[in-house]
Amino acid sequence: MFIRRSGAMAGCNHSRFVIWRTRCHRRIYWAAISQSHTETLSMTHKPVLIFDLDGTLIDSAPSILASFAMVLKEAGMTAKVPLANKLIGPPLQETLSILTGVDDLHIINTYVESFKRHYDASGYKETKVYSGVPELLATLHASGFMLHLATNKRLAPTRLILDYLGWNSYFQSVYTLDLFNPRLPDKGSLLECLLTEQTLRPSEVLYIGDKMEDALSAEQNDMAFLGVAWGYGDFDSACKWRVLNSPASLLQQVRND
Repeated sequence: MFIRRSGAMAGCNHSRFVIWRTRCHRRIYWAAISQSHTETLSMTHKPVLIFDLDGTLIDSAPSILASFAMVLKEAGMTAKVPLANKLIGPPLQETLSILTGVDDLHIINTYVESFKRHYDASGYKETKVYSGVPELLATLHASGFMLHLATNKRLAPTRLILDYLGWNSYFQSVYTLDLFNPRLPDKGSLLECLLTEQTLRPSEVLYIGDKMEDALSAEQNDMAFLGVAWGYGDFDSACKWRVLNSPASLLQQVRND
């Protein structure tokens, strides 16, 4: 596993930054960017694709909700809201505060550590892959699309899941909020950093996700967006973004762009 770190700089680079990708992919990636990144894209006429993870590529709800339940059990508490799929996606601190009704950051952080123990040990292995997604990623990768991942999920379980599923070689880079110190506040900031660090123009990029947060974060960065209907999202028929019903239709749409 290749890890790159850069020192403190301004803006989204003000903190320690890590991109990780497979060692076998490193040579291909750096060969590609030895030319102008823009030149490479203009030659291929392919958009750069950034994927969300939870609710877009994988269904991690059962394992995440089970870990939330274990946190509550250890704390001797009952959930203030139902343990439902709509809890998946936001940062842990935010969700655990909603679940427990606790605002004290110190206490919330103890709950976060409890969650990590359960989920990172074995819970991530219960992750389900949406039907058609493995074929989607394999086809896009084989067709020469540049793929990136931008997720609210922590780096540790993201890395574990990609290792477990054998998806490391598909992604040029993986961005998570906790790659940065201090931790980035939201996905809009995360996408901004990805664009900056990868020297991408927003007009070259398509973000793909399952929630309004994803759509609004893309819009905040002047990026095109495609929604997926099979995740945890809350898109309705009146939303202004195109929402696709299957990985097969997503593949067709991306190829036609």
